[in-house]
Amino acid sequence: MATVGHRTRFFDHRLPSLYAGRYAATVSEDIQGLNTGSTLPDRVQRFDVRQPRFSIASSEVQAAYPVPGAIGTYSQILPHITLDAPALPWARRLKGTAEGVPWVALLLFGEGELPGDREAVGVVTVSTVAQLLDGEAGAGRAPDIDPGSLLPGEDEEACRSILVPAELFAAIRPEPAELALLAHIREGGPPDADHVRVAGTDPEPLTEDLNAVVVANRFPPATGGQQVVHLVSLEGFEPYLTGTAPPAEGLRLVSLQTWSFETLADSGIGFGDVVANLAAATDTLLRLPLSGGGADGDVPQRLASGATALPHRLESGERSFAFYRGPLTATPAQALPAPADPRLESAGEALVYLRAHGVFDTGYASAFSLGRTLALADAPFRGKLLEFRKAARRAVRRLATRPELVTSARTVRQAADQLNANPQRAAFDRLISTALPAALARTGADLAAAEHRPAARTAAALPLAAGDLRAQLASERVREVLRESTDPEREPVQDWLAELSRLEMIPFDHLVPDPRMLPPESIRFAHLDAEWIRAAVDGALSVGVGHALDADLNQLAAEVPAPPACAVLIRSELIPNWPRTIMTALAGEDVVEPVHRLHYGSDVLLLLFPRVIDAFALAEPPQGLHFGISDNGTIELRRLTGDIGHPMGDFPEEYGFRRFLRAGGRDVLDVTGDLLTELAAAHERETLSPAQFALQMTKAPQLQLFVRP
Repeated sequence: MATVGHRTRFFDHRLPSLYAGRYAATVSEDIQGLNTGSTLPDRVQRFDVRQPRFSIASSEVQAAYPVPGAIGTYSQILPHITLDAPALPWARRLKGTAEGVPWVALLLFGEGELPGDREAVGVVTVSTVAQLLDGEAGAGRAPDIDPGSLLPGEDEEACRSILVPAELFAAIRPEPAELALLAHIREGGPPDADHVRVAGTDPEPLTEDLNAVVVANRFPPATGGQQVVHLVSLEGFEPYLTGTAPPAEGLRLVSLQTWSFETLADSGIGFGDVVANLAAATDTLLRLPLSGGGADGDVPQRLASGATALPHRLESGERSFAFYRGPLTATPAQALPAPADPRLESAGEALVYLRAHGVFDTGYASAFSLGRTLALADAPFRGKLLEFRKAARRAVRRLATRPELVTSARTVRQAADQLNANPQRAAFDRLISTALPAALARTGADLAAAEHRPAARTAAALPLAAGDLRAQLASERVREVLRESTDPEREPVQDWLAELSRLEMIPFDHLVPDPRMLPPESIRFAHLDAEWIRAAVDGALSVGVGHALDADLNQLAAEVPAPPACAVLIRSELIPNWPRTIMTALAGEDVVEPVHRLHYGSDVLLLLFPRVIDAFALAEPPQGLHFGISDNGTIELRRLTGDIGHPMGDFPEEYGFRRFLRAGGRDVLDVTGDLLTELAAAHERETLSPAQFALQMTKAPQLQLFVRP
């Protein structure tokens, strides 16, 4: 069965047909049985295989990680560099090494380690190649390179170099076998590349998608500090890679590329630790912690639904307590009895008296008061609300005098246009444009001979009673026409109310009235109570209501989109420290996108969803493939056959990756020691190839799944 596959693959290396250097091809002719002497001399054709040797153009570097100039916690990352030329690390062969050993290495240095770059910002010495080989570039043993191997003009090229102290180089130098494992080729299709793979087939790699990757063998220190990375040439230093002690003066290495970054002190808490701690909570519903283990009885049930008890002062001045619950509920809100009036006109109407306990539930009353307070505090909204009411009153009065518009117009839009038209002004315009010029052209004799007819008198229209106007609103067709005719004035009001229904204006203490409901480092799930939102909307629209008609007209603007159905609240250092965390909500097999995100302070995030979700996932931000260990000190084993790359579990089983580091306290990975042996044994192999080793050391983004209670 065809499936959409993953085009990122690893390969060991790309060996050249000829290594870089100077060559001579000799052709000899020999005629059997005949001594040709010097009549058929040998013919020699000399040619050069050119590859970068003392410098690499910045354009040849596709990426580096950590990115140049970055600031972050990188103590669990092995820096790496990605080169456009897939064969570059193997273009030359170091003396005495096997095929597949690159001639370059990626070395990491901290502050104070390089004599010429104490600040670890990338300071290098610039000289010509000739000066470098002659020892004139500065202190340190120069590379042992035969000047005769230089190509024409190569000795005058500029190159950059650094002085590495002997003791430091001896501590961090990669051995030839390690060099082979620390470089590989990556086929760089994105994770969701549009490429169909069929089980059992392995497509040929595309040359244009291949890149060489060189990985460092050293972790940045957990104590933090400025770090500098150099891609260095090891040509001419082969003896010092296999045990020979470097000279006391140190080594002057050619720096082909360099960049720096700053790693912050590692608190020991990473993304995996943070999300695992969030998932450790026994109750992830937005409510107070329940004690006693039960929720029997009215009071425990109210607390279990997300309510809390707060001080309450009665109108009589007496002090008591009352239950309060905001728009976010731990359990779906109970449906309220259908009211005789479809709207609330005061906060008192929304008070719920609990006779058994002699106290009130103030949730809906507080919502009404909050909506009214927010509207009163927003002068632009008050002005827009009054403009809407004025336009609505004018429209309903016109409709009362011309009720035929509702039925005679073919569409609601036509009825609204006719309702907004001014017939008196139109008649006056016709009089001015046609009748008046004809009347002015008549002579005095014409006027004297004209028949005088008394003007028809009509009875003055009686003013419409408020009850008559309100009766007009009983028809759905009438309400549609009124909504259409007041659209310019109504839309700003509804936009404001829509923001209110998305909780944008609700203070945080109305959402989470008790800090214990959302303690530090917690995630909580909640439903939204549509009746609470409706009460807040009614409160906002109650501002400036002068009579019952105004209250009726409010309903034209109160019809806002349905509020969100559920919410996820996160209070954690995850919010400021991992701002690119991927958050995915699921309802069955469907991904549900949030309709709104709200931040409160630096560490609280509220996500609102249009439907109730079943699960919620937090995934570490993707930063491209990089190499290192996870927050808990392990790597994830990955299959080498079958479903290649599929996770197999943590390695080592007992946390403690530090036992795979070299002695000396410089955080250098002992690649070919116990690490390679135990990794190979975990896959029931004797050893691993460079591509297989890279696959095991790949640091994949972590993911934590939460199931809604």
